[in-house]
Amino acid sequence: MSERVCFTLRVKPELIDEYIARHSPVWPEMLEEIAASGRRDYSIFHLGDGLLVGTYTTDDDAAAREHLARSEVAARWEASMAPFFVGLDGRPDQAAQTHPEVFHLETQLAAARATS
Repeated sequence: MSERVCFTLRVKPELIDEYIARHSPVWPEMLEEIAASGRRDYSIFHLGDGLLVGTYTTDDDAAAREHLARSEVAARWEASMAPFFVGLDGRPDQAAQTHPEVFHLETQLAAARATS
């Protein structure tokens, strides 16, 4: 069963333009590593003032996190990105704060249709 994950990170506001530029595009080998970890439908949004919110879907988030933790490519990418973040203890891909999902249209719609 797939799980949808939401996370937040805060970038130093004075570095947000450079952070965005580094994601346009992300290294091809890092894109492949994210896909190999099992993360899909992955997006990051800038809400303003350096606040980022990201979402992705995975079948096993713990396994995806472990895959990236062992990855040499991810380690290099995360080391290059670490100076951008505020108040982060550890690698961004391992230490981002996650948030519980409150509502998902497709899940509730399927459940409602199944009972009607």
